[in-house]
Amino acid sequence: MNRRTIIGIIFIGAALLRLADMWGILQLDWGHSWTEYFGPVLLLYLGAELVIYSFKKNPSQWLQRPLPLGEDGKRICCSVRLGGDEYVYRGETFHGARLDAFCGGLRLDLREAVISEDEEIDIHTFLGGVELYVPASVNVVVKSHSFIGGTSDETVRCADKNAPSIHITASNFLGGVSVKN
Repeated sequence: MNRRTIIGIIFIGAALLRLADMWGILQLDWGHSWTEYFGPVLLLYLGAELVIYSFKKNPSQWLQRPLPLGEDGKRICCSVRLGGDEYVYRGETFHGARLDAFCGGLRLDLREAVISEDEEIDIHTFLGGVELYVPASVNVVVKSHSFIGGTSDETVRCADKNAPSIHITASNFLGGVSVKN
């Protein structure tokens, strides 16, 4: 992990301690003022931003791993915590995915995947981010539910209405998902 990642995690930890103090879980004497709610939100935002930025700027932090197939032997299930992983399809057939990012980043590259029918990708982020690269030959349908986070769809629309579709459902809590070609 680089310095930005560590600083981001420290900010996130400080924000969580402040929230625990506000909710009465811990008894810390931090004083009370108008920053009572603004401080934790700012710390969480800065921490998440530093962690995500550090993984985007230093691709060498991404560990390329073999595709983790789920119990059915087709759909992949990826989960990352406090780190970054990258999964790249190179001619394999894609059958959907479940992606979880907790305080880390995940990159899935499907640009060379074989996609012959509609597939689903379920994404869940908590203080993390997911970068998803899809081929230009498929339709992309994105549904997102976010709390202090978001999902961006920067894909080029496929001209063929009969092309297979990738249905992406993203749930973000202080995290984000980026879908690109």
